[in-house]
Amino acid sequence: MILVTGANGFLGRHICQAIPAQELYTLSRTDARLPVDLAQPFTLPDRPYTTVIHAAGKAHSLPRTETEKQAFYDVNTQGTAHLLQALEQLTQLPESFVLISTVAVYGLEEGKDITEDAPLRAVSAYGQSKVMAEKLALDWCQKYGVRCTILRLPLLAGEDAPGNLGSMQAAIRKGRFFTIGGGRAHKSMVLAADVAKALIPLSAIGGVYHLTDGQHPTFRQLGSAMATQSGKKAPGNIPYVLALLASAVGELIPGFPLNRSSLRKMTTDLTFDDQKARNTGLWHPQPVLDFYR
Repeated sequence: MILVTGANGFLGRHICQAIPAQELYTLSRTDARLPVDLAQPFTLPDRPYTTVIHAAGKAHSLPRTETEKQAFYDVNTQGTAHLLQALEQLTQLPESFVLISTVAVYGLEEGKDITEDAPLRAVSAYGQSKVMAEKLALDWCQKYGVRCTILRLPLLAGEDAPGNLGSMQAAIRKGRFFTIGGGRAHKSMVLAADVAKALIPLSAIGGVYHLTDGQHPTFRQLGSAMATQSGKKAPGNIPYVLALLASAVGELIPGFPLNRSSLRKMTTDLTFDDQKARNTGLWHPQPVLDFYR
């Protein structure tokens, strides 16, 4: 049996669709076989879970208070600790444990072809909480002889994607998205469905992997593909100098659509090397642009 946490999340739903129903046991805050808030200690039914896929986590929000920052640690770090503690109480430990992590663990805003051995220097509460969750998982698996797989994922793509890609697609549908400086910045991304297909095969060998589509499209390419899918015109472009002036305004006005941080993200390359996963022979992703066209 395969235990999936975060079963009702964006990626969790794709993972559950890739697993035969008779082999699946779901855990989530709502609408799951076991409704659980990971921020609190809990117990699991004593079943032989061969693989545990830990996809639950808090993401896609910008904390503005200490309480909001702490929520990342409560869910991502303590939630992982509570899951591992619950597994320890079982008669039989799982053979493999898969942790869904993030490229945010590196704390980088720009770079090209970053590999899995780059130092973990996360600065955000989200990234730091995932660094701590990774350490908990690795230490626990080593202690109990459980095979550990960590997937550090970039932007997740797919229908109704969360986070920045979802916001971008919604803005394009409303005609409110513009590229900046020609939209030439490359970003790594991956289809959630492809991640779901590769999970179980990769869990059989263990290791730390980036999963990307290997294409790293630009904002201009992605915007054009999304516009085509939505039957809209390709997004317009804002000259970099004008965007820079607008970002200065954004530093003064909370909620303004552009600030220095978002400008930097939209105008700098940030890509990750997935050759390690490809070398296993188990990773064959679809280009994200093909999905949106």
